[in-house]
Amino acid sequence: MGGAGAAALFAAPGVAGPRHPARSRPAWTGSWATATTAARAAEPVLPAGRTLRQVVHLSLGGSEPRIRLTNEYGQTPVRLSEIWTGLRAGGPDSTAMHPGSIRRVTFDGSAAVVLPAGATVVSDPVPDLPLPPGADLVITFHLPDPTRIGTISPFVWQRNRILAGNVAAEPDPPGGRATTRYTLLSGVSVRTPGRSAAVVAFGDSITCGSRTRIGANRRWPDLLARRLREAGQSLGVLNAGIGGNRLLSGPDLSAPVTTGGFGGGSPGNRGVPVTIGPAGLRRFDRDVLFQPGARYVITLIGVNDIAHTDPGAPALIAGHRELIARARAAGLAVFGGTLLPFGGSGRDNAPNRATRAALNEWIRDSGEYDAVIDFDAAVRDGANPERMYPAYDSGDHLHPNDLGMLALASAVPLALFA
Repeated sequence: MGGAGAAALFAAPGVAGPRHPARSRPAWTGSWATATTAARAAEPVLPAGRTLRQVVHLSLGGSEPRIRLTNEYGQTPVRLSEIWTGLRAGGPDSTAMHPGSIRRVTFDGSAAVVLPAGATVVSDPVPDLPLPPGADLVITFHLPDPTRIGTISPFVWQRNRILAGNVAAEPDPPGGRATTRYTLLSGVSVRTPGRSAAVVAFGDSITCGSRTRIGANRRWPDLLARRLREAGQSLGVLNAGIGGNRLLSGPDLSAPVTTGGFGGGSPGNRGVPVTIGPAGLRRFDRDVLFQPGARYVITLIGVNDIAHTDPGAPALIAGHRELIARARAAGLAVFGGTLLPFGGSGRDNAPNRATRAALNEWIRDSGEYDAVIDFDAAVRDGANPERMYPAYDSGDHLHPNDLGMLALASAVPLALFA
């Protein structure tokens, strides 16, 4: 992460200095998040006068939402002339807003905002907008200038839209083209009437929801959030997964990257061995420790390290130990998730199996994590433990389907958050 991007995180409102939400316990708690990375070097410039409409699935209900926009990997400033938000109307492919819920989003009282290159900004609280738990929120903004997008969350399994003209405030403008990524957007936090906190799910494509039903919010963090709501526990669940992400290494993101897919999960790039996003160790502070109200973190990361270079279990264990130390230093409880079986996938060979087994054994038995979430046991085939249970397999023998995601979410003991 570049210095400018790190220094600007959680500026509020507008751009300000660093703050540590886990220590300061802010009045706002994270309800939705996405982990960002650099766009491709060949990313086309968006023509002037485009409106982006993006749908986010909130976990925690509340009021006065604050929206976090980011140009962390952008090389030039980005100007937004209008930003609006409202509750979604319609089905899973809709980007319509209920007319009575549409509210203007401001930054230091201004209807427009400039996102500096390398910076993240947080909006003013949006007044008079109560948000039910599990609501879908539409965030829509107008880009008046030709814009080269530098910061995205690729392959998020949610249909968003890019439209011509300034239609940011309209309830349901027709036309436009669909996109399955988030652009210049990284988080939503809400004010709650009582004490609340957030759980951060930190991982790769399995956490960001690869191969689940688009628009259905069947990622395991979404399903965990639903379980928590049904149990009456006031917790946000924030998804910090990036498809193709590794724990120990990643591309140089000081300039735009030259590729845009990831192995096994991209709708248009299935099976291509591409690594996306800064290394988990590098992005952990941004994506976990600096989330508003973060109190817990669940890790599920390492399979892409094994698949690409197999650094061996000792190196991965050292990386996990660093995550544990940094989380505890920030006052977070940290729970270790075991890696899922990948027998039958393109990553399946004897050395990779041995590394996964050794890492999982350490996660289960070392006692170094505050608790263990045995995702492996939740989805493996009892008759063939190196493979995923067929009913949970999306078909690539690596990523769970919607039912498998429910098994992962159900493996998390809610008593951990009592």
